[in-house]
Amino acid sequence: MCTLILGPSGPCFAAAMGAEVIKCEVPPLGDTCRDMTPFGYLFKGYGPVFTHSNTNKYWIGLDLHKPDAQKVFLELAANSDIIEENLRPGVMESWNVGYRQVKEINPDIIYISKNGFGQWGKYAKENRPSNDGASQGFSGYAWMSSFPGQPPLKSRIYPCDDYGGLMGEVAVLAALHYRERTSKGQYIELSQSENIMRVMSWVWPYQQITGKVAMPAGNRDVSICPADTFYCADGSFVAIAAPAPEEFRGLCTAMGQPDLADDPRFKDHLVRLREENATEILKLIADWARTKTAAEIEELAEKHGFAASSVYTVKDVLENRHFRERGFITEIDDPLLGQYQDYEFPVMMSRTPPRVKWSVRAVGFDNEYVLLNHLGKVKMKSKSCMSVAPWANGVMCRGAGRRLTGMVKPASS
Repeated sequence: MCTLILGPSGPCFAAAMGAEVIKCEVPPLGDTCRDMTPFGYLFKGYGPVFTHSNTNKYWIGLDLHKPDAQKVFLELAANSDIIEENLRPGVMESWNVGYRQVKEINPDIIYISKNGFGQWGKYAKENRPSNDGASQGFSGYAWMSSFPGQPPLKSRIYPCDDYGGLMGEVAVLAALHYRERTSKGQYIELSQSENIMRVMSWVWPYQQITGKVAMPAGNRDVSICPADTFYCADGSFVAIAAPAPEEFRGLCTAMGQPDLADDPRFKDHLVRLREENATEILKLIADWARTKTAAEIEELAEKHGFAASSVYTVKDVLENRHFRERGFITEIDDPLLGQYQDYEFPVMMSRTPPRVKWSVRAVGFDNEYVLLNHLGKVKMKSKSCMSVAPWANGVMCRGAGRRLTGMVKPASS
């Protein structure tokens, strides 16, 4: 019972790895994410945000405000391994499908609740709504991502949603392993904001140990020097890092200033990290980078042994031969949506490779399929608690109740 991105992204990861996932939506509108799309753009009636986080799922529509729908949900829960939800605290309980209610009929269930601030605490009691942007702001992530003296910078992608979803699946896998050993299920609670705070690495211990607040530093890495993004002669940008002695010497040689590697201000990495020294060496590198193109700096990096990479646009990545040859940019051939490109699951496995088998569907598209195959029911006595798009019902009839599947293949180079 998941909406937006934090909820659906986790089951989407699991589905790519082979799990059977049933997505339950409250009709008629379904998941709020269906209307969440950049600049109002829709592809075959769906937004790219929605299609990216909801592949490989079976789709049912249950109006959980109604007792008949609650009964169906509990019947499905009785034979399920995992239930995932990301509604506000208390909503699932008010529908009689919370952890305590489900545990009564399935004591071994693994039940995970994911939302912005957790299930208890001050903000949970206030019933605060949340989303990725709110979590970026609440956790300090947006503030730390900005440049000195500039307003907070929110990431345009959704790191709090996707990382939270991924961490939720890690917890689910751990719970499955525990249940395999003990035959006991458990309840999992996940706070989106606390998850992204965990990603912020050295910030919290640094503040506690030194008493100093970690300040925004733009693209500069304050733990590695030099490590920053620099403007180039062709108007592009390049990211350079050279912390190790041989890397730093290679960079200085490439710059035509090999003596810098033995300069007392820069020779030792810890000394180089001091603010006044870091500021000076980064200025020297910035002045040099402005005389070269990003491609020229990449060539010098390969020759002299330091790290340098052009800062790609999304278009650059899409056209990049490396990702295409590895099959990471994938062409999905879906029987209903047709062909479109997306990124493959970022893990390769020799025996059980993750894959996309089909894309998104209308609310309730798989009602009959799920009822028949999981509950042994041909149809519901009360249709008012379930919903299916009119056109989807016709497709299922022509398919004689069988799942329509598509193919996934690497995009051609």
